[in-house]
Amino acid sequence: MVKVAVLGYGTVGSGVVEVIESNNEQVSRNAGEEMHVKYILDLRDFPEDPYGDRVVHDVNLILEDPEVSVVCEVMGGTGPAYQFTKQALEAGKSVCTSNKELVAKHGPELLAIARTHNCSYLFEASVGGGIPIIRPINSSLTAEKILSILGIVNGTTNYILTKMENEGAGFEEVLKQAQELGYAERNPEADVEGHDACRKLAILSSLMTGKNVDAGAIYTEGITGITNADFAYAKAAGMTIRLLAAGKLTEDGRVLAMVAPFLLDNTHPLAMVKDVFNAIFVTGNMLGDSMYYGRGAGKLPTASAVVSDVIECARNQGRTIPCFWDGESAKLAEVSETEQRYFVRARVSARAEVEAAFSGRVFEAPDRAEDFGFFTDAMIEKDFNEKYDALGDKVLGRIRLA
Repeated sequence: MVKVAVLGYGTVGSGVVEVIESNNEQVSRNAGEEMHVKYILDLRDFPEDPYGDRVVHDVNLILEDPEVSVVCEVMGGTGPAYQFTKQALEAGKSVCTSNKELVAKHGPELLAIARTHNCSYLFEASVGGGIPIIRPINSSLTAEKILSILGIVNGTTNYILTKMENEGAGFEEVLKQAQELGYAERNPEADVEGHDACRKLAILSSLMTGKNVDAGAIYTEGITGITNADFAYAKAAGMTIRLLAAGKLTEDGRVLAMVAPFLLDNTHPLAMVKDVFNAIFVTGNMLGDSMYYGRGAGKLPTASAVVSDVIECARNQGRTIPCFWDGESAKLAEVSETEQRYFVRARVSARAEVEAAFSGRVFEAPDRAEDFGFFTDAMIEKDFNEKYDALGDKVLGRIRLA
C-alpha cells in the first residue's frame, strides 16, 4: 500500500484528497498498489470534514513515519513549505507539489537532495494547473533540442483580457468581476503584474536548457496598462492581446526570457485561448511545434496534476525520476538588445512626430478620433525605448508584436 501525506488542506490540498479518494480504484490501479491518504497537515481542525480524522498539526508525525512514502506539498510560499520539503526528501520520501514559487526559487537544490536520497521531487502542477507540460518536456520531448516555449500560463490575466476584448469593459471593472468569481486574489498583484507567469516561465526555461533561469532576472511586465482603446485597434487589425511568457534560445546559446502583453494575429493558436484556459506552445528542432492546452488553475485540475505525480512516485519507489535541471546559471540575453516590432498608440496631434521617429505604417481604427495607431518596423528595443520616451505624453501606450 502507498501511504500519502498532504501538507496543507486549502483549495488544492482538499482537492488532492478528493481525487485520491473519489478515484481510488483508478488511482490505485495505475499506481500498481492501493493508495491511501494517511495524514493531512494543517494548523486548523476540520471536525465536519469526512477526512477530518486524518488531520494532524505536527509535521514530525509525517517525517518520522516510515509508512509514508509520498508527501504532497500544497501549502504554498517558501517558508515552512521549503523546510518541510527538504526534510521529507532527506528522509527519503518523494515530494509532489503545485508550489511554483518554491520550485522556481529552490528547484535545483531540491532535485539534488532527491537524487542523493533515492526519491523524487515532482512539480507537474506548478505550471499550467492540470495541463501536462513538465512531464512531456522531461520524457516525451527528450529527443528534442527545445528552441522556444511560448505560453499563456496565467488564467486570471487571460480571463481579464478576454472579458475586456469581448465586452468592452475596463480593466478595473473586469478585475473586480474576477475577484468576485474567485479567479483573482484580493491582492491580485502577482497575477496582473506578471509575477506568477514569470515564476512559471523560470521553471519552463530551466527545463528547456537544463540550467537554472532565475525568475528575478526575467524581464516582467503586467497587463495593468492595457486599455479598451488598445483592444479597439487590435480588433481592427485582426489581432488580439494576450499576456505571454516567452523563453527562447538565441543563436549564441543564451536564453531570451520575458513576460509581457503581446499583440497576436487572430490566426495564431494562442490567440484562440480564452478565459481562464492556459496553453503552452513548444518548438523543438526536430518535432517543430506542439501545443498543450487546458485548465490552467482550479481546485480539481491542479489536484489531478499533483496526484498524477504521486502515481509516478508510487511506480518508481526507491529510485529518482530524472529531471534535467542543475544549479548552473543560464546566460540570459538582454531584452533591450533584442529586435522587436511594436504597436504604438499616440495622440492625433503627434502624428508627424511619430512618423518622424519611427519607420512603419499608420493604422487607424473606426470611431477613434482622438488617437491613432502605428505599427513600427523591426527595431532594437533600446532604440525604440529612447525614441518612445522622447515623445513623452504625445504617445499613449505601446505593445510588442508576437
